[in-house]
Amino acid sequence: MHSSYGRLLRAAAYSALTLALTSCNRPQPQAQSSASQPAAAANATSAVERGKYLVTLSGCNDCHSPKVFGPNGPQPDPARLLSGHPEDEKITAAFTPPAGSPWAAAASSDFTAWSGPWGISFAANLTPDTNTGLRSGVWTEDLFIKAIRTGKHMGTSRDILPPMPWPELSKLTDEDLKAIWAYLGTLKPVTNHVPEPIPPVAGTK
Repeated sequence: MHSSYGRLLRAAAYSALTLALTSCNRPQPQAQSSASQPAAAANATSAVERGKYLVTLSGCNDCHSPKVFGPNGPQPDPARLLSGHPEDEKITAAFTPPAGSPWAAAASSDFTAWSGPWGISFAANLTPDTNTGLRSGVWTEDLFIKAIRTGKHMGTSRDILPPMPWPELSKLTDEDLKAIWAYLGTLKPVTNHVPEPIPPVAGTK
C-alpha cells in the first residue's frame, strides 16, 4: 500500500512538473499582440500613403485648397491644405448665372467656389478639424464612403453639387475610399466654416 501511495505521489509530481514546463513554453497572448503591432502600423502607414496618392491624382487640391501665388502661379496653400472655401471670402447670389443658363464658372479666384445652373457651390473642409471638418463628430468613415457612392451630402441629404466629380470617385473600391479617409485624418486641422450652397435665383437675368 505504501509502495502504491509512493507511486501515486511520484506520478502526481511528474504531472505537475510537465504542466509547469508546458505553461512556461506556451506563447503568451501579450507577446503575440506585441509582435502584430509593427504589422498593423505598417498597414496603417501604407493606407495613408495610398490615400495621399489618390487625393493628389484626383486633383482634390484644385478646388478644396485655398491658393497662394508661387513662382508658377496659383498653388495650394500649405497652411490651409484641403480646408475648403475660406469663410472670410464672401460670395453672394449675385454670382449666380441667369436661370436656365447652361454655363458654369469659378466664382472665386482660387476655384474653391463655383457658379452654375445649380446655384453656387463651395468646396468642403476636408481637414480633421473637430468643429468644421470631417472629424466633427458627425462624419464617420462609413458616411464618407456612402456620400461618395450616392452623391448625397452625408449620404442621405442634399445632392453633392458640381464640380465635385463624385460619379468618377464612386468607382473607387472600398479599400481606396478608406485609404483616402485615413489620409484626410492626418492633415493639419483647419477651423473654417464653409458656407452652405446658394440655390439658383429664379428669374435672374
